[in-house]
Amino acid sequence: MLIDWFTVVAQLINFLVLVWLMKRFLYRPILDAIDAREHRIAATLADAAAKSSEAEQARDAFLHQSTALDQQRDDLLNAAKAAAQAERKQLLAETQQAADALDRQRRKALLREHQQLKAELARLTRDEVFAITRKVLTELSGDTLEARMSEVFAERLQGLDPATRDELVSALANGSDPVRVRSVFELPAPQRQTIQTALEELFATEVPVTFETTPTLINGLELSVNGRKLGWNIADYLTDMETRISALLALSAGQTPADTNPKPDAKASEAPQ
Repeated sequence: MLIDWFTVVAQLINFLVLVWLMKRFLYRPILDAIDAREHRIAATLADAAAKSSEAEQARDAFLHQSTALDQQRDDLLNAAKAAAQAERKQLLAETQQAADALDRQRRKALLREHQQLKAELARLTRDEVFAITRKVLTELSGDTLEARMSEVFAERLQGLDPATRDELVSALANGSDPVRVRSVFELPAPQRQTIQTALEELFATEVPVTFETTPTLINGLELSVNGRKLGWNIADYLTDMETRISALLALSAGQTPADTNPKPDAKASEAPQ
């Protein structure tokens, strides 16, 4: 078989031309397109990686910020709980103090009311006892009792202490009024004479004596010498006892009683007639 070299060469040239044309117009654009696409893909991947890195950084920052916020929230909650506990304890302490103060005030008020009631009952009892005593003694008084008290009064005049005796003698010497003797009932002549004799012995001279009656005395006698009084009667005893009991009641109630001078059995004192 004979080879047509001209045809072979022509086909070879055609093949080379075809290859060059394909490479020039087909492969190169395809390769360029592939390279461009690879570059785009690489750029896209790089951008995606950058964005992924940024996203991770943002996530880490968010997580860190979230953790910080959680810690801050926990700290705020703990601080709020501690403040609430402290406020609660303070309020409980203040409430307890207020309750204790109120309880003390209530106890003091109850004790004060109890003392006032006790003092009032004691006062009413005292007043009632003395009222009944005065009433009974007034009802029991009579001529016989007055006569005996006249004798006792005369004995007391004879037994006066020197200071009281000097006061009465001085009052008689410095005045012009008669000596007055007061009693509840009118004294019979023997009792008057007994008192008259006792007064003359007291003053060591004859003295004019006026005998008077007064309903304010209870089974007793009262001597008046120019404004100086000397009394001995049950009313003085009762008044003295009432004053002493009032002072004791005032002390028991925690009060300061008024200064009282208990009357002795018989003493001279200033008083208008």
